[in-house]
Amino acid sequence: MHHILILGCGFTGQRVAQRFLARGCQVTVTTRTPARLASLAQLGADVITLDALADYLHPGVLVLHSIPTPEPADLLDTLGTAPARVVYLSTTSVYGTATQVDATTPVDPNSDRARPRLAAERRVAAGPWSSLILRPAAIYGPGRGVQESLPRGAYFAGDNYVSRVHVDDLAAHAEAALPSDLEGAYPVADEEPCTTREIAEFCARLLHLPSVPQPTPGTQARATSNRRVDGSAIRRALGITLTYPSYRTGIPASLKTEISPQINTDGHR
Repeated sequence: MHHILILGCGFTGQRVAQRFLARGCQVTVTTRTPARLASLAQLGADVITLDALADYLHPGVLVLHSIPTPEPADLLDTLGTAPARVVYLSTTSVYGTATQVDATTPVDPNSDRARPRLAAERRVAAGPWSSLILRPAAIYGPGRGVQESLPRGAYFAGDNYVSRVHVDDLAAHAEAALPSDLEGAYPVADEEPCTTREIAEFCARLLHLPSVPQPTPGTQARATSNRRVDGSAIRRALGITLTYPSYRTGIPASLKTEISPQINTDGHR
């Protein structure tokens, strides 16, 4: 049975851990605050900080790396030759200003946002293990997404396109990727990109808001992309069928899902 190590067990990592625990795998997860992952510990996961990592590096371990940049400088050196495989959760920001993205789209090394992620990708790909880079679009799900930020007046609606992926579907990609032998780098997204205005109007109707709320005064607009992402190549390669192929199903499901008080993003994917 596989030993799974999740570096940075946040919003996505917790769901990946739950999937492998349900399969009877040994699961070790890292976090800055172990007490917040008490629910995973109760399910049988080893919940540790990075300081204890060396004690849990068994030969053949499969690693999901979801620590955002900048990662600890010696992180991959600490892994040594123990991992058989490393799957890295990157981001579609590596494509820079590209407005149409698929598995053949080149990255943009001149983008300020892309450079640190691309450097991390290169370090993973250069390691003494097999590797796969997953580049997810905007991740949403219970407690995270437009359905949460819109009522708070913390969302800016416009005509730019954004692609998304539900956190459970991203977890399914990671679950399939870790024991596979697929290598390379692939974007991950659902099947329906839309404008930020379209999804805001959808959420406003769903939440019975009279209109799309205007941003709260003083709220800073986050950098917005204008990018439609085709994630079909990685779905075909891993045999993935999306549970939520569109925000039209994913957002209502997210609103119905009870959010555990143990959820802890730790700033990680």
